[in-house]
Amino acid sequence: MSTSDVLIVLGAFLACAVELVEALTIVLGVGVVRGWRSTLIGVGAAGAVLVLLIALLGPALQRIPIQGLRLVVGALLLAFGLQWLKKAILRSSGYKALHDEDVAFREGQAQAAAGGAERRAGLDWYSFTVAFKGVLLEGLEVVFIVIAFGSTQGHMGLAVAGAAAALVVVIVAGVAARGPLSRVPENTIKFAVGLLLTTFGCFWAAEGAGVDWPGDEFSLLAVLAFFGLVSVVLVRSLRRRHRLVPVGAKA
Repeated sequence: MSTSDVLIVLGAFLACAVELVEALTIVLGVGVVRGWRSTLIGVGAAGAVLVLLIALLGPALQRIPIQGLRLVVGALLLAFGLQWLKKAILRSSGYKALHDEDVAFREGQAQAAAGGAERRAGLDWYSFTVAFKGVLLEGLEVVFIVIAFGSTQGHMGLAVAGAAAALVVVIVAGVAARGPLSRVPENTIKFAVGLLLTTFGCFWAAEGAGVDWPGDEFSLLAVLAFFGLVSVVLVRSLRRRHRLVPVGAKA
């Protein structure tokens, strides 16, 4: 496997794992309180929609000229990755609270307990809609990442394999833990995903604009190292600044 192949599988696996952990927390919060039948039907319906999107969009994107596709997808991936990276830097430096799956799980349970008892078509409508929306929204990001990684290099299979591996790992871990995966270093993984998305976005957008990278795919490692170094410097600088700001002045 080439350098880009390894990074595609790794990026798809980590990015999808993060989104799936958050989807799992939503599903568990509803299912534990209100029952599993309607909740799992909602999960299945959302999964069917997501599979259909991949089946329709994947082949359609491959008909677009590769240079134009890399420019557009690379730019979108760069914007998406920078958003993830910004949040990760702010969390690591103390300017943004760390995401806590235990807290999210308890909030989901409280909302599920307070939800109405409306039934439609034999389903607990609250359980169905919450599970459906939660999985669909988190899954849309998974679909975007899989299609972005797979279509620009013509390696849809690798991206799908990375996402499928993440799905299996998260489901098995969730069943084994019987609760939210709070021990998963989610914020660290998000930092890594932000770096990978930003790296691929920069690399592919530049290629689409006609840039000839020295060393071809090995340049990915240099770009990754550059963004990683800049991120570490920003985290340390912001953390130092955060400590110097008086408590009353922090907003």
